[in-house]
Amino acid sequence: MTTSLFFVQLINGLQYGLLLFLIASGLTLVFGVMGILNLAHGSMFMVGAYLAWYFFEHTGSFGISALISAAIALLIGIAIERGLIRHLYRRNHLDQVLLTIGMIFVFNALQSLLWGNDPLGVPVPQALSGAVPLNDVLEYPVYRIFVALLCIAIAFVMYYMINKTRLGMLIRAGESNREMVECLGIDIRRLYTIVFAIGVMLAAVAGVASAPMSSIMPGMGEHVLITCFVVVVIGGMGSIKGAFVAALLVGLVDTFSSVLVPQISSMMIYILMAFILLIKPQGLFSS
Repeated sequence: MTTSLFFVQLINGLQYGLLLFLIASGLTLVFGVMGILNLAHGSMFMVGAYLAWYFFEHTGSFGISALISAAIALLIGIAIERGLIRHLYRRNHLDQVLLTIGMIFVFNALQSLLWGNDPLGVPVPQALSGAVPLNDVLEYPVYRIFVALLCIAIAFVMYYMINKTRLGMLIRAGESNREMVECLGIDIRRLYTIVFAIGVMLAAVAGVASAPMSSIMPGMGEHVLITCFVVVVIGGMGSIKGAFVAALLVGLVDTFSSVLVPQISSMMIYILMAFILLIKPQGLFSS
């Protein structure tokens, strides 16, 4: 592998890892605070991508379509938590799995009904359509750099929110001892609604961001969900810091293995997960 190819793959791996973190952070936040295994989380990624395409077709502006899609995803998260998820807090994980699997089928059916089954695409925004030269022959798309910076910015916002704000204090307290938070007069149900809605919005924003970089198609949520569960397990269930580190590891391993060992590249992230769990069964940063 040449130095130029190594550098490009390194950037690709980091960018992919940051996008994985954006998706997985919502999944691990919901599980860490609420104890909910949301298998429909990947469907929210798919919904974000389709909403971005739909509103881009009607507005012609990727920025406007992104903002509308994020707002709708937030409302969807609130509706799902209040209508379905809040009935599962004191029930076992099997009930959560059954409900959220059912939600996957519902969202897939709605997607097929509303937008059909043909692959769709969103063009890269004109302002971000250029490329940055890496050397005399290699360039890197500006849009991918923008997505990486967006993911880093959201990671910093999440860190600040969880560690420096009153909402973050309540989230940490609710994660540690729900009953005590309720005894202090905090409306834990409202807190859970906020957390779940944020988790859904993060997945949808990742879908919006990825829309100009890949095809929008049925089933795209299930594939990314499996990878995100690998990230969450490696990082430690419920740990945002763990999800960040694990997402970067998975992104780098997946990217480099597709070049170095393409015959077994699809296995490499699972081999990585098995290796880490042998050393740290609770993940890198267990909550």
